[in-house]
Amino acid sequence: MICPQCRYEFAYSSGACPRCGAPWRAGPIQETGIRTPGNATRHGRLAAYAEAPGRAQAFSFDPVRWTTTDRITGAATLVLLVSLFLPWFTASASLGALTSSSSADALTAHRYLYLVLLVALLLIGYLIAYAGQKDTPGMRAGHERLLAAASGINLLLVLIAVIFKPPGITPMWKMSWNVGAFIGLIAAIVAVVPLARSGLRARRPRLAK
Repeated sequence: MICPQCRYEFAYSSGACPRCGAPWRAGPIQETGIRTPGNATRHGRLAAYAEAPGRAQAFSFDPVRWTTTDRITGAATLVLLVSLFLPWFTASASLGALTSSSSADALTAHRYLYLVLLVALLLIGYLIAYAGQKDTPGMRAGHERLLAAASGINLLLVLIAVIFKPPGITPMWKMSWNVGAFIGLIAAIVAVVPLARSGLRARRPRLAK
């Protein structure tokens, strides 16, 4: 306890200041240099209660935190994610008047595109988490580098998958691209373009120096 009269510190259980004799009345607990086990326990509980609202409000989703680049990259990645389940390739064969065809989605045609699925899910989840956190100094630069790395991996894998079509069941079968491949490739390119432009704009001042 701190005496309001002479500012002398004394035990909380005392009824009056031992220096000036000024009485005190019960009131809010004041912070002192004296820490008894009971006082420390009460102080810890009060501190925990005071920090609880801040912890509950640590995540506050606000899409306003997304820049135009974030929105374009996130939307394009979502389209890419959906395209993986669309028909990417069509195998067709003909024998006289008989024709037959079958289609396959991206994940069936190329198993390694599961990596694109994983990266796309992580990227979308990261953007949602990013919109719920407050910006800190230097966070923006690392944020764009992370998006560029993830989108670049997706574009590379999608490009390889489109160029190298899966082999046909037999030599008689001809493989051709389907709508999913075009949608996926366009979405992967759109996800990277704004990040590349942002990176170039950031490098221009350095090159000018």
